[in-house]
Amino acid sequence: MERFRFGVALTAACAVLVLSGCGGSGSPTEDRAIAPAAAPEAASGQSSDSKAAQDSASTAQRQPAAKSAENIASNVKVTQEDRQVIYTASMTVRAKEVTGAALQAKQIVTAAGGYLSKEESNSAEGSEASAMLEFKIPPARYGEVVNALGKNLGKQLSLQQGTQDVTLQVADVNSRLKSAQQALDSLRTLLKKADTIGQVLQVEREISGREADLESLQAQQKELATQVGMATLSLRLVGPVAVVEEPSEEPAGFLGGLKSGWAALVGFVQVALTVVGVLLPWLIVAVPLTVLTVFLVRRRRPARPAPAPAETQAS
Repeated sequence: MERFRFGVALTAACAVLVLSGCGGSGSPTEDRAIAPAAAPEAASGQSSDSKAAQDSASTAQRQPAAKSAENIASNVKVTQEDRQVIYTASMTVRAKEVTGAALQAKQIVTAAGGYLSKEESNSAEGSEASAMLEFKIPPARYGEVVNALGKNLGKQLSLQQGTQDVTLQVADVNSRLKSAQQALDSLRTLLKKADTIGQVLQVEREISGREADLESLQAQQKELATQVGMATLSLRLVGPVAVVEEPSEEPAGFLGGLKSGWAALVGFVQVALTVVGVLLPWLIVAVPLTVLTVFLVRRRRPARPAPAPAETQAS
């Protein structure tokens, strides 16, 4: 009976040991299995934290750069340069009465702030009279004046307009003028410091040359300012029956050359016939007189004696 109890107790102790061994061996395995699963989570957490830190740092770096760029852009001022343009136009108008149309044209231009700079008139018969007027018009009223002259004076036959941008030329002349003025001021300062007569003469010669260049540049500047400041309009007025030659565009190439050659030939023939027509009256008078003079001179000459026959020698 005691042996049986001892065997049961021993069996229970062995079972406890086996169970305890199995439990001990299982817990490290579970810990090792859980640890690798937790490590990636920790690593991913660290990587996400570092990425967020890098993003915040790059954002912090970009913000000062953006602010500096905005400051630079805000400090830059874009200035629109005024273009210097020369306006020119040529108009031909057929008017019923040339004198009255010319007076009306002067009134229109004067009312717009312009003035008459040149006038040429041909006071033939009223229907064949013509006039050439040249006006200076403010560029701001240029288009308005051109339209008014074309509508109010009569029938507009032709209109040619042109523009020329001289902005770069004006800037170049202004720059050269400024440099020439500075150089002249330096030479005048140097003249005050000259000690010898030779130095004075040399500096004065240089000053004379620079003054001539300065005056030339000033004249160019004034002329450009005049052309830019006022547009030029050439107005030709013709009477009701006056003939107006319209410029025709000649064809280029073979046809143009053929037309030019034919025109040259016709012109040469016309000139030759004109010369013949001028000389013909003189020839009608001069040729008979010349023939008569030659005939009389030959008639008055003594006849030459006939040469004596040669003597035959005796055989």
